[in-house]
Amino acid sequence: MIEVRNLTKSYSNGEKAVDNISFTVGEGEILGFLGPNGAGKSTTMNILTGYISSTDGSAVIGGVDVLEEPIVAKRKIGYLPEQPPLYPDMTVDEYLRFIHELKKSKLPKNTHLNEICELVKVNDVRGRLIRNLSKGYRQRVGLAGALVGNPPILILDEPTVGLDPKQIIEIRTLIKQLGRNHTVILSSHILPEVQAVCDKIVIINEGKIVADGDLEGLRSRFKTETDEELSLEQIFIKLIYGEGII
Repeated sequence: MIEVRNLTKSYSNGEKAVDNISFTVGEGEILGFLGPNGAGKSTTMNILTGYISSTDGSAVIGGVDVLEEPIVAKRKIGYLPEQPPLYPDMTVDEYLRFIHELKKSKLPKNTHLNEICELVKVNDVRGRLIRNLSKGYRQRVGLAGALVGNPPILILDEPTVGLDPKQIIEIRTLIKQLGRNHTVILSSHILPEVQAVCDKIVIINEGKIVADGDLEGLRSRFKTETDEELSLEQIFIKLIYGEGII
């Protein structure tokens, strides 16, 4: 469903934000995309969503090259950035109807939006101004906007940042549910979240991929002398900061 091949993003000063990375995400998989600040996560996601172009390599979304056919590729993606692009003076319903028109969705507007609002549990606030909603509800509205048009691929950047523990659990459950019908890339700094939700993990550091696989595969790579199973957090620390940290 998503194929990234030898992707590179260089700047005029010669610095590489992304350095020859490759990975795939299969249909119906939830991929956790991890890395410290400045590792290249946001750059990669911006290339996948067509926001910026790559210097070299390719990113193929559902069989469509993002660089060659950006409009076609974007129609296959629902994107939730870390700060959802909401309009605070609109009601939730007005906003979702606007997004439906903006995306030129051919799905029946009322039925489609009703299904989305039921799924993300915002029915009870559809008539309220977005400015008056809690952080958790605004995040849900942003996710609802990403789902308009029923795109096969969802790219979610830090979807639970700033939420309280109850809201985090609710969003995690929702992402697992969405993974039944969508391919999902989830970027997060919350490692237990990725461990709980994702089928596959890609860890990037200094623009390069340092690990790619499922959690069991990563655990087998870092077996301890006592065969103790390491958490994703322990594996992440070893990969990013060195073997001697733990």
